[in-house]
Amino acid sequence: MFEKLYALSPVFLQNIMISAYGYNWKSRRFGGVFNEHVEAFKSREFYTKEQWNNYQENALRKLLLHCHQTVPYYQEVFKNIGLTVAEINVFKLEDLNKIPPLTKEDFRKYGTTTLMSTAYNKKGTFLSTSGSSGTPSKIYFSEEFHQIWQASIEARVRNWAGVDYTMPRGMIGGRKIITKASASPPFYRYNYFEKQTYFSAYHISPETVQGYVDGMYKNKVEWMNGYTVSNYLLAKFINELGIKAPRLKAVITSSEKLLPAMRQEMEKAYGCKVYDSYSGNEACGLISETPEAQLLFSPDTGIMEVVDEALNPVENGIEGEGIFTGLINTDQPLIRYRIGDSIKMAQNQTSICKREMPVVEEITGRIEDKVKTKDGKVMVRFHSLYYEIAGIRRAQIIQESLTSFVFNIEIDESYNVEKSEQLITDRLRVQIRYVDSIKFNYPESIPNEKSGKFKSVISKI
Repeated sequence: MFEKLYALSPVFLQNIMISAYGYNWKSRRFGGVFNEHVEAFKSREFYTKEQWNNYQENALRKLLLHCHQTVPYYQEVFKNIGLTVAEINVFKLEDLNKIPPLTKEDFRKYGTTTLMSTAYNKKGTFLSTSGSSGTPSKIYFSEEFHQIWQASIEARVRNWAGVDYTMPRGMIGGRKIITKASASPPFYRYNYFEKQTYFSAYHISPETVQGYVDGMYKNKVEWMNGYTVSNYLLAKFINELGIKAPRLKAVITSSEKLLPAMRQEMEKAYGCKVYDSYSGNEACGLISETPEAQLLFSPDTGIMEVVDEALNPVENGIEGEGIFTGLINTDQPLIRYRIGDSIKMAQNQTSICKREMPVVEEITGRIEDKVKTKDGKVMVRFHSLYYEIAGIRRAQIIQESLTSFVFNIEIDESYNVEKSEQLITDRLRVQIRYVDSIKFNYPESIPNEKSGKFKSVISKI
């Protein structure tokens, strides 16, 4: 009902509705224990490697014991591998490989049931992952966990970039704040209580870019964040058209791989430094960029392993799959979670800034093609097409021409073909105004690229 009412409302009323949501969202994330944990994260920044090892080991033992006592999924796993309380009490970081990884499929199946602690904090809510290649998983955020997680981002992402959550910011994310592909400007909405200007990721084109910049000036935006590719495309059009954009304090990117050319376009458009970051909605590990332009992993957010196809550790300097064990969320613990992204650790593990955290050379992350529409817009991120559709294990959209699309979808028995195809079709037509042809294929398995990576968006144009 809320979404229907929002879609039918004029812009000024949509801003009021977004601001009302923002008021509650702000207090939920930045109230309670937020400030004390910002200081706690800052106090640990210059831990030695030995201190970090001790911190992680103690946190891991505490987490495993909690799982042994209260989490049915892990009670079964620990029983199968013979992991006892006595062994947990002396568990080492190098022993983690004794525990089988948690796959995305298992997370989708058990995330809201047996992966939940029987002692979970009832004051929480389930939030969806992006689900960029299939049905989203549900992440449980208690208010305290949410505040601690936001404290880590404030201390290690925003503060390292020289900004904070109280400063006016612009955001380009996945929420469809404008519900029609053919909508009229402005292509942003304003969240008064968070001083947040939320720009649409789905209406960026040479014809609309001046309106985006006007919104930055109007709402006194001081820094930008959100999807890497969307922020890059906006900056690229600003530069190509010679539009004067405000001088920002920082641009913080996430969700997609940041390439050097993207960084250059954004720094040229806004006259500031671009900071890369990586976490994922699962909130079980954080990688962020220091003022000295190094990527560091925060060991107090999780434990990161980088492994090969056989799940054996790879040497520094070699790309591997990132597996994460979250150390903050005890209501829905994720141990050795296969998030699906690739990471390369730096061969030289000495940081420039004297923070003895693991140094990351490169976050490969998700690499998707950009889709160009008939009316000149360029967009990425099509995960919302599959939102709340049961039975999708993995999905891929292929653009054959400006107006022709093919879907490859891996499904299970809970997938309703007729209803799901209609819903995906309707959503695609809302996101992309001009669509002449849509075809659905249902292979048993969608092949990965030659590199071994899965691409959820492919454009042949």
